[in-house]
Amino acid sequence: MTEVAFKNQQIGEIVTNDFRTSSVFTDAGIDFCCGGKQSVGEACKALNLDVDALEQKVKAVNSEPINHALNFKEWDLSFLMDYIKNTHHKYVLKSLPDLVFYTAKIADVHGDNHAELVEIASKIKEVNNELSQHLKMEEEVLFPAIKTHLTKPSKETRAIIHSEITRMLGEHDFAGGTLDEINRLTAGYKIPEDACNTYRVAFKLLKEFEDDIHIHVHLENNILFPKALQLD
Repeated sequence: MTEVAFKNQQIGEIVTNDFRTSSVFTDAGIDFCCGGKQSVGEACKALNLDVDALEQKVKAVNSEPINHALNFKEWDLSFLMDYIKNTHHKYVLKSLPDLVFYTAKIADVHGDNHAELVEIASKIKEVNNELSQHLKMEEEVLFPAIKTHLTKPSKETRAIIHSEITRMLGEHDFAGGTLDEINRLTAGYKIPEDACNTYRVAFKLLKEFEDDIHIHVHLENNILFPKALQLD
């Protein structure tokens, strides 16, 4: 089989094959979760990046010894779902109330001088409302359906898996797109000179939350969901 040129490879597939490359794409400002179906060449063209330079960075990461404990694509689906729930779902549910509080606080205090903060606070409320219901549906509907289908496949569980994943993908696009917009509004979470400590805390939390969402969505969009859709 002819090897696919680096520029033609899907970003999500590269990260799935070696999760460590996610740091290369993150540093380059390339979305590897919701934008995982995009080719490297398309992403580089949109951001005016050097494909060859990016390829060398990916190859450098690939050449390092692999920690097989984090080889997500080889994990059993049940274990992967438990990991997502106990790691990423818990983080989201713990972090969102703080994000809502801090973004509202800095919008009240600094909104006159930084109008983008008002928009950011509003967007975080939307993300909070969306993800709270989203995680509930994953934990109570989708994940149980996948686990049931693994041991006792049926038309009913297959239908649930397909319909829920279709909806989940759209909700991922919303959450990821909203966080990308917040990143843009803050110029990459750049701290202004008049920022108070609360301002700094809010931006630190936003950056950490976006980083976690990228990993969270990647595990679902590029590993869990495709495998679940291929179940007999």
